[in-house]
Amino acid sequence: MSEQFSVKKYLRDLPLPFCPGCGAMTVMSEFLRAVHELGHDDLSKFVFCSGIGCSAWIPSPYFMADSVHTLHGRSIPAATGIKLMRPDVDVVVFGGDGDIVGIGLSHFIHAARRNLDIFVIMVNNMIYGMTGGQVAPTTPFKSITTTTPYGSFEHPLDAARLAVTAGACYVARWTTAQPNELKESMKKALGIRGFRFVEAVSQCPTAFGRRAGFKNAGEMLKWFKENVIPIHQAEKMTEEALGGKIVVGEFIQRQRPTLVENIYKAIEEAQEGNEKS
Repeated sequence: MSEQFSVKKYLRDLPLPFCPGCGAMTVMSEFLRAVHELGHDDLSKFVFCSGIGCSAWIPSPYFMADSVHTLHGRSIPAATGIKLMRPDVDVVVFGGDGDIVGIGLSHFIHAARRNLDIFVIMVNNMIYGMTGGQVAPTTPFKSITTTTPYGSFEHPLDAARLAVTAGACYVARWTTAQPNELKESMKKALGIRGFRFVEAVSQCPTAFGRRAGFKNAGEMLKWFKENVIPIHQAEKMTEEALGGKIVVGEFIQRQRPTLVENIYKAIEEAQEGNEKS
């Protein structure tokens, strides 16, 4: 577009809540940049849903748009109702790893299975950042958190591969050290119908980083760059060799009938049947 991009065009004049160095700022900026490059002058065609957590503050109340701030882990059910009643709007869910695949895991799985026509952006900071730095489903093995002072003894959940298995139409994962790739995946997801999932592995210098021994956000971004593995390369590596690495790239893109299409088709067929009888 000829007009120069500015996040201020899409944001309310409010002070943002994020800690210095938080990766949520990158995710917010790249999403709005994607929207801008797709030609949206405003956010009037979108409805945003979010739950509880640092990343849930990305759209609400800061985007100049309709948004719903829900209970912890319940953003996808809210998005389901909105999309079924208003299939004409683009429904986008923002949330952290604890919100989306912790307390909200079952909703995530079933939305992918149903191919609900929404776009879920998960900011994976690998910890419960806002509520005290507790271990999360995505926390790396042996990482120190407030609830695992001797290191996490659980292996992390691979949300991207779970989304593929559950039935998502588009799945990608990038880190905040790859902002352009992240933006391009968001643009692609916004142009596709069905359940779309983009995971952004993000630095959290306040809750995760300092406990993991990182001095600042810059060190975490360097760690991302040194440990990312493209998906095509990862497919040739052993599980042992991939330990501690971050597999990035586009995991899948496919077409399936959406939940909204199936429901409205069933309604139409039922109405036609009633008219004939």
